[in-house]
Amino acid sequence: MTATVTTDSLTEKSDRVTSRGSGGARRRLPRIPDRIRQGGLPYLLLLPAVLLELLVHVIPMIIGIVMSFRQFTQFYINNWGGAPWSGFDNYKIAVDVNAPIGEALLHSFFVTCVFTFFAVGLAWLFGVAAAIMLQENFRGRGFLRAVFLVPYALPVYAAVITWAFMFQRDNGLVNHVLHDQLGLTDQPSFWLIGDNSIYALIIVSVWKGWPFAFLIVMAGLQNIPRELYEAASIDGAGIWQQIRKITLPSLRPVNQVLVLVLFLWTFNDFNTPYVLFGKAAPENADLISIHIYQSSFVTWNFGTGSAMSVLLLLFLLVVTAIYLFITSRGRKGADA
Repeated sequence: MTATVTTDSLTEKSDRVTSRGSGGARRRLPRIPDRIRQGGLPYLLLLPAVLLELLVHVIPMIIGIVMSFRQFTQFYINNWGGAPWSGFDNYKIAVDVNAPIGEALLHSFFVTCVFTFFAVGLAWLFGVAAAIMLQENFRGRGFLRAVFLVPYALPVYAAVITWAFMFQRDNGLVNHVLHDQLGLTDQPSFWLIGDNSIYALIIVSVWKGWPFAFLIVMAGLQNIPRELYEAASIDGAGIWQQIRKITLPSLRPVNQVLVLVLFLWTFNDFNTPYVLFGKAAPENADLISIHIYQSSFVTWNFGTGSAMSVLLLLFLLVVTAIYLFITSRGRKGADA
């Protein structure tokens, strides 16, 4: 009987060892669902973003490129495929500066360059100045940070419509302050038409964009060690020397990305001039985005408008590539 019990116990122990061994083998060899979950889950999570990118950007861009090679006018809206191929005729019309269409596009391009230069430069300057000013701890710093971010948090349409009311000639706040209160002008100025329209557009764009620069620079300042400022202060460096020798060089990588993003956003800006001026912007504020819109949806010449859009895309790609090449070389030289 003792032998029987011993044999049974040995059998149970061998079964447990076998089950542990088989379980260990199962743990070493993952099941098929585990492999799919581990290898395919990242791609599955990216799938909605990829689909949205295709629907919102890639497919419309491809359609626009195809439209630029067709004589697509209002007569072919119901039958896009029936529009005859025109080759590069739309591009030749757009770049022919001796013809009215090409001359108007060139004027719009120069207006956009001037607008972008001042809007990006002032937005960056105000953002950097505000971020540096709020770098030190003082009472009310959190409140000022929240107030400075209000223009960036407001919806674009609501903010620009408010500015449009403020720029009204007869009952706008701007003329009320400049003419009625301060007496700086002989008569109320026209801000939404004529020569002053470009100034109004720059003011609204800077007001809307500088909080983004402030936010990015403020985040970049958190990575600068405070010991550098303390050591510079001990060595007798003033505030301007600290900004010039420590702050700005340390912010160079942040500023390089910030300026590029501001440039692309501002050069492509459509909402601000459209809400501020409507479908027909003044000649002095005829940005290229509004000009392309008018060429496409006002004159119903979608082929030429698409060609202008493709030319704008190529210009931005070239400028971005040159900018990244120059900044990367400067970064390598600084590291060396």
